[in-house]
Amino acid sequence: GLLTSDIRKVEFIGEQGKDLPPFTAGSHINLTVADGKRRSYSLANDPAERHRYVIAVLRQPNGEGGSAWIHDHLSLGDVVEASHPINNFSLHEKATDHLLIAGGIGITPLLSMAWALKSSGARATLHYCTRQPETTAFSGEIKDLFEDRVTFHHDGGDPSRGIDLKVVLASPKNGTCLYICGPAGLVDAARQAAAHWPQDLVRYELFKARDIDPADRKNDQAFDIVLSRQDRTITIAADKSILQTLQDLNMDVDFMCESGICGTCRTKLLGGKADHRDDVLDEEEKSENTAIMICSSRAMPGETLILDL
Repeated sequence: GLLTSDIRKVEFIGEQGKDLPPFTAGSHINLTVADGKRRSYSLANDPAERHRYVIAVLRQPNGEGGSAWIHDHLSLGDVVEASHPINNFSLHEKATDHLLIAGGIGITPLLSMAWALKSSGARATLHYCTRQPETTAFSGEIKDLFEDRVTFHHDGGDPSRGIDLKVVLASPKNGTCLYICGPAGLVDAARQAAAHWPQDLVRYELFKARDIDPADRKNDQAFDIVLSRQDRTITIAADKSILQTLQDLNMDVDFMCESGICGTCRTKLLGGKADHRDDVLDEEEKSENTAIMICSSRAMPGETLILDL
Protein backbone atom coordinates (compact mmCIF):
# COMPACT_ATOMS: atom_id res chain seq x y z
CA GLY A 1 0.00 0.00 0.00
CA LEU A 2 0.97 3.67 -0.23
CA LEU A 3 2.69 5.15 2.83
CA THR A 4 2.78 8.63 1.24
CA SER A 5 1.79 9.90 -2.20
CA ASP A 6 5.08 8.64 -3.68
CA ILE A 7 6.28 5.88 -1.34
CA ARG A 8 4.86 2.38 -1.73
CA LYS A 9 5.25 -0.31 0.92
CA VAL A 10 5.55 -3.86 -0.42
CA GLU A 11 5.51 -7.10 1.56
CA PHE A 12 6.99 -10.33 0.19
CA ILE A 13 6.31 -13.80 1.58
CA GLY A 14 8.00 -17.11 0.73
CA GLU A 15 6.50 -19.41 -1.89
CA GLN A 16 3.97 -21.80 -0.29
CA GLY A 17 4.27 -19.70 2.86
CA LYS A 18 7.74 -21.08 3.65
CA ASP A 19 10.07 -19.19 5.98
CA LEU A 20 12.36 -16.76 4.18
CA PRO A 21 16.16 -16.77 4.67
CA PRO A 22 16.99 -14.88 7.89
CA PHE A 23 18.37 -11.33 7.74
CA THR A 24 20.20 -8.98 10.08
CA ALA A 25 19.34 -5.32 10.72
CA GLY A 26 20.52 -3.03 7.90
CA SER A 27 20.27 -5.72 5.19
CA HIS A 28 18.99 -5.32 1.64
CA ILE A 29 17.77 -7.70 -1.06
CA ASN A 30 18.36 -7.47 -4.79
CA LEU A 31 15.09 -7.75 -6.71
CA THR A 32 14.79 -8.61 -10.38
CA VAL A 33 12.53 -5.89 -11.78
CA ALA A 34 11.64 -4.72 -15.30
CA ASP A 35 13.64 -6.19 -18.22
CA GLY A 36 15.65 -8.46 -15.92
CA LYS A 37 17.39 -5.51 -14.27
CA ARG A 38 18.23 -5.88 -10.59
CA ARG A 39 17.78 -3.22 -7.94
CA SER A 40 18.63 -3.12 -4.22
CA TYR A 41 15.97 -2.45 -1.59
CA SER A 42 16.55 -2.28 2.16
CA LEU A 43 14.47 -4.47 4.45
CA ALA A 44 12.42 -2.34 6.82
CA ASN A 45 10.81 -4.94 9.08
CA ASP A 46 11.86 -6.69 12.29
CA PRO A 47 14.76 -9.11 11.61
CA ALA A 48 13.08 -11.55 14.01
CA GLU A 49 10.34 -12.07 11.40
CA ARG A 50 10.95 -15.04 9.12
CA HIS A 51 7.59 -15.01 7.29
CA ARG A 52 8.05 -11.76 5.34
CA TYR A 53 10.34 -9.10 3.91
CA VAL A 54 9.05 -5.50 3.88
CA ILE A 55 10.46 -2.83 1.58
CA ALA A 56 9.38 0.75 0.85
CA VAL A 57 10.03 2.26 -2.56
CA LEU A 58 10.14 5.94 -3.49
CA ARG A 59 8.88 6.66 -6.99
CA GLN A 60 11.81 8.20 -8.86
CA PRO A 61 10.50 10.61 -11.53
CA ASN A 62 13.19 9.53 -13.98
CA GLY A 63 14.39 6.33 -12.30
CA GLU A 64 15.66 3.49 -14.45
CA GLY A 65 12.60 1.31 -14.24
CA GLY A 66 12.82 -0.23 -10.76
CA SER A 67 10.71 2.23 -8.81
CA ALA A 68 8.23 2.86 -11.65
CA TRP A 69 7.80 -0.90 -12.15
CA ILE A 70 7.13 -1.48 -8.44
CA HIS A 71 4.65 1.41 -8.30
CA ASP A 72 2.82 0.73 -11.56
CA HIS A 73 3.13 -2.97 -12.38
CA LEU A 74 3.78 -5.06 -9.27
CA SER A 75 0.48 -6.58 -8.10
CA LEU A 76 -0.77 -8.78 -5.29
CA GLY A 77 0.19 -12.40 -5.94
CA ASP A 78 3.04 -11.67 -8.38
CA VAL A 79 6.11 -13.88 -8.03
CA VAL A 80 9.35 -11.91 -7.81
CA GLU A 81 12.93 -13.16 -7.86
CA ALA A 82 15.06 -11.94 -4.96
CA SER A 83 18.59 -12.53 -3.73
CA HIS A 84 19.38 -13.70 -0.23
CA PRO A 85 19.70 -10.74 2.16
CA ILE A 86 23.05 -8.92 1.99
CA ASN A 87 24.35 -6.61 4.72
CA ASN A 88 26.87 -3.81 4.07
CA PHE A 89 25.37 -1.61 6.83
CA SER A 90 25.24 -3.60 10.05
CA LEU A 91 24.79 -2.59 13.68
CA HIS A 92 28.01 -2.11 15.64
CA GLU A 93 28.13 -5.02 18.07
CA LYS A 94 30.23 -3.27 20.71
CA ALA A 95 28.41 0.09 20.72
CA THR A 96 26.50 0.92 23.90
CA ASP A 97 24.37 3.65 22.33
CA HIS A 98 23.11 4.15 18.78
CA LEU A 99 22.40 7.48 17.04
CA LEU A 100 20.47 7.15 13.77
CA ILE A 101 20.05 9.89 11.14
CA ALA A 102 17.68 9.22 8.22
CA GLY A 103 16.87 11.32 5.18
CA GLY A 104 13.63 10.47 3.38
CA ILE A 105 13.47 6.89 2.09
CA GLY A 106 16.80 6.28 3.87
CA ILE A 107 14.66 5.44 6.91
CA THR A 108 14.15 1.85 5.70
CA PRO A 109 17.35 0.10 6.91
CA LEU A 110 17.26 2.19 10.10
CA LEU A 111 13.79 0.80 10.84
CA SER A 112 15.07 -2.78 10.86
CA MET A 113 17.89 -1.55 13.12
CA ALA A 114 15.34 0.06 15.45
CA TRP A 115 13.43 -3.23 15.76
CA ALA A 116 16.62 -5.16 16.54
CA LEU A 117 17.81 -2.56 19.06
CA LYS A 118 14.44 -2.54 20.80
CA SER A 119 14.49 -6.36 21.08
CA SER A 120 17.96 -6.29 22.64
CA GLY A 121 17.05 -3.46 25.01
CA ALA A 122 19.77 -1.20 23.53
CA ARG A 123 19.49 2.57 23.61
CA ALA A 124 18.76 4.28 20.29
CA THR A 125 17.91 7.83 19.20
CA LEU A 126 16.60 8.83 15.77
CA HIS A 127 16.69 12.08 13.79
CA TYR A 128 14.41 11.73 10.75
CA CYS A 129 14.63 14.37 8.01
CA THR A 130 11.82 14.82 5.47
CA ARG A 131 10.24 17.68 3.56
CA GLN A 132 6.96 17.79 5.46
CA PRO A 133 4.79 15.61 7.73
CA GLU A 134 2.79 14.30 4.73
CA THR A 135 5.95 12.88 3.11
CA THR A 136 7.12 11.17 6.31
CA ALA A 137 6.80 7.40 5.84
CA PHE A 138 6.36 5.06 8.84
CA SER A 139 5.80 7.97 11.26
CA GLY A 140 3.37 5.98 13.47
CA GLU A 141 5.65 2.96 13.69
CA ILE A 142 8.63 5.21 14.43
CA LYS A 143 6.84 6.97 17.30
CA ASP A 144 6.00 3.56 18.80
CA LEU A 145 9.58 2.31 18.42
CA PHE A 146 11.46 5.39 19.62
CA GLU A 147 8.84 7.05 21.87
CA ASP A 148 10.50 10.25 23.19
CA ARG A 149 13.86 9.54 21.50
CA VAL A 150 12.88 10.66 17.99
CA THR A 151 13.10 14.13 16.46
CA PHE A 152 11.39 14.85 13.14
CA HIS A 153 13.01 17.56 11.01
CA HIS A 154 10.83 18.99 8.20
CA ASP A 155 12.72 21.44 5.98
CA GLY A 156 10.08 22.14 3.31
CA GLY A 157 12.73 21.45 0.67
CA ASP A 158 15.21 24.00 2.06
CA PRO A 159 18.09 22.15 3.82
CA SER A 160 19.04 25.32 5.75
CA ARG A 161 15.74 24.96 7.65
CA GLY A 162 16.39 21.30 8.45
CA ILE A 163 18.52 19.42 10.94
CA ASP A 164 21.45 21.29 12.53
CA LEU A 165 24.06 18.56 12.19
CA LYS A 166 26.76 20.56 13.99
CA VAL A 167 24.57 20.64 17.10
CA VAL A 168 23.32 17.04 16.86
CA LEU A 169 26.85 15.68 16.32
CA ALA A 170 28.75 18.18 18.48
CA SER A 171 29.95 15.88 21.24
CA PRO A 172 30.21 12.13 20.63
CA LYS A 173 29.47 10.11 23.74
CA ASN A 174 31.77 7.20 24.53
CA GLY A 175 30.56 4.04 22.84
CA THR A 176 27.94 5.75 20.64
CA CYS A 177 27.78 4.54 17.04
CA LEU A 178 26.39 6.87 14.37
CA TYR A 179 24.40 5.50 11.41
CA ILE A 180 23.43 7.74 8.46
CA CYS A 181 21.27 6.81 5.49
CA GLY A 182 19.71 9.08 2.88
CA PRO A 183 20.64 11.28 -0.07
CA ALA A 184 24.33 11.97 -0.72
CA GLY A 185 23.98 15.62 0.40
CA LEU A 186 22.78 14.62 3.88
CA VAL A 187 25.20 11.70 4.22
CA ASP A 188 28.21 13.82 3.24
CA ALA A 189 27.17 16.74 5.47
CA ALA A 190 26.66 14.42 8.45
CA ARG A 191 29.99 12.67 7.89
CA GLN A 192 31.69 16.06 7.73
CA ALA A 193 29.96 17.20 10.93
CA ALA A 194 31.10 13.93 12.56
CA ALA A 195 34.72 14.24 11.38
CA HIS A 196 35.82 14.47 15.03
CA TRP A 197 34.02 11.22 15.96
CA PRO A 198 35.98 7.95 16.15
CA GLN A 199 35.63 6.88 12.51
CA ASP A 200 35.08 3.22 13.38
CA LEU A 201 31.86 4.40 15.04
CA VAL A 202 30.47 6.16 11.94
CA ARG A 203 28.54 3.99 9.47
CA TYR A 204 26.59 5.11 6.44
CA GLU A 205 24.77 3.87 3.37
CA LEU A 206 23.90 5.67 0.15
CA PHE A 207 20.80 4.79 -1.87
CA LYS A 208 21.72 6.84 -4.90
CA ALA A 209 25.13 7.42 -6.40
CA ARG A 210 26.76 10.82 -6.13
CA ASP A 211 26.81 12.97 -9.25
CA ILE A 212 30.31 12.67 -10.68
CA ASP A 213 32.04 15.82 -11.84
CA PRO A 214 34.04 15.03 -15.02
CA ALA A 215 36.78 17.33 -13.64
CA ASP A 216 37.34 14.77 -10.86
CA ARG A 217 38.15 12.16 -13.50
CA LYS A 218 40.53 14.16 -15.70
CA ASN A 219 43.64 12.87 -13.91
CA ASP A 220 42.63 9.21 -14.16
CA GLN A 221 45.38 7.11 -15.70
CA ALA A 222 45.52 3.76 -17.43
CA PHE A 223 46.71 0.88 -15.24
CA ASP A 224 47.17 -2.89 -15.40
CA ILE A 225 45.28 -5.62 -13.60
CA VAL A 226 46.28 -9.26 -13.31
CA LEU A 227 43.51 -11.87 -13.36
CA SER A 228 45.20 -14.35 -11.02
CA ARG A 229 43.10 -17.40 -11.89
CA GLN A 230 43.88 -16.96 -15.58
CA ASP A 231 47.41 -15.59 -15.18
CA ARG A 232 46.40 -12.85 -17.59
CA THR A 233 47.33 -9.15 -17.58
CA ILE A 234 44.85 -6.58 -18.90
CA THR A 235 45.26 -2.83 -19.31
CA ILE A 236 42.40 -0.65 -18.06
CA ALA A 237 42.13 2.54 -20.13
CA ALA A 238 41.97 5.91 -18.36
CA ASP A 239 38.33 6.40 -19.36
CA LYS A 240 37.11 2.86 -18.56
CA SER A 241 36.37 1.05 -15.30
CA ILE A 242 37.67 -2.43 -14.52
CA LEU A 243 34.08 -3.69 -14.81
CA GLN A 244 33.52 -2.09 -18.24
CA THR A 245 36.80 -3.54 -19.51
CA LEU A 246 35.93 -7.06 -18.31
CA GLN A 247 32.48 -6.74 -19.90
CA ASP A 248 34.12 -5.69 -23.18
CA LEU A 249 36.08 -8.96 -22.97
CA ASN A 250 32.80 -10.86 -22.45
CA MET A 251 33.80 -11.94 -18.95
CA ASP A 252 30.90 -12.91 -16.72
CA VAL A 253 31.16 -10.76 -13.57
CA ASP A 254 28.39 -10.01 -11.10
CA PHE A 255 27.44 -6.33 -10.85
CA MET A 256 24.44 -4.11 -10.34
CA CYS A 257 24.67 -0.39 -9.47
CA GLU A 258 27.85 0.45 -11.47
CA SER A 259 28.48 3.34 -9.08
CA GLY A 260 30.11 1.84 -5.97
CA ILE A 261 27.15 1.81 -3.62
CA CYS A 262 25.70 -1.74 -3.65
CA GLY A 263 28.69 -4.04 -3.11
CA THR A 264 27.60 -6.62 -5.71
CA CYS A 265 30.87 -6.45 -7.70
CA ARG A 266 33.11 -6.75 -4.61
CA THR A 267 36.20 -8.69 -5.68
CA LYS A 268 39.08 -10.06 -3.62
CA LEU A 269 42.25 -7.97 -4.07
CA LEU A 270 45.39 -10.13 -3.82
CA GLY A 271 47.99 -7.44 -4.50
CA GLY A 272 48.54 -3.79 -5.39
CA LYS A 273 47.17 -0.62 -3.80
CA ALA A 274 43.70 0.46 -4.89
CA ASP A 275 42.28 3.96 -5.15
CA HIS A 276 39.02 3.11 -3.37
CA ARG A 277 36.15 5.27 -4.64
CA ASP A 278 33.20 3.25 -3.38
CA ASP A 279 30.73 3.87 -0.57
CA VAL A 280 30.62 0.25 0.62
CA LEU A 281 33.97 -0.41 2.31
CA ASP A 282 34.65 1.43 5.55
CA GLU A 283 37.95 3.26 6.14
CA GLU A 284 39.49 0.26 7.91
CA GLU A 285 38.57 -2.08 5.04
CA LYS A 286 39.94 0.41 2.51
CA SER A 287 43.28 0.57 4.33
CA GLU A 288 43.39 -3.26 4.62
CA ASN A 289 43.21 -3.23 0.81
CA THR A 290 41.94 -6.82 0.47
CA ALA A 291 38.77 -6.09 -1.54
CA ILE A 292 37.77 -3.74 -4.35
CA MET A 293 34.56 -2.61 -6.06
CA ILE A 294 35.52 -3.07 -9.70
CA CYS A 295 32.74 -0.79 -10.98
CA SER A 296 34.17 2.38 -9.42
CA SER A 297 37.63 1.94 -7.88
CA ARG A 298 40.95 2.09 -9.70
CA ALA A 299 44.66 1.54 -9.01
CA MET A 300 46.81 4.09 -7.22
CA PRO A 301 49.31 5.69 -9.66
CA GLY A 302 51.96 3.20 -10.72
CA GLU A 303 50.25 0.22 -9.06
CA THR A 304 49.19 -3.05 -10.70
CA LEU A 305 46.16 -4.71 -9.11
CA ILE A 306 46.05 -8.50 -8.74
CA LEU A 307 42.43 -9.67 -8.65
CA ASP A 308 41.00 -13.03 -7.62
CA LEU A 309 39.31 -13.52 -11.00
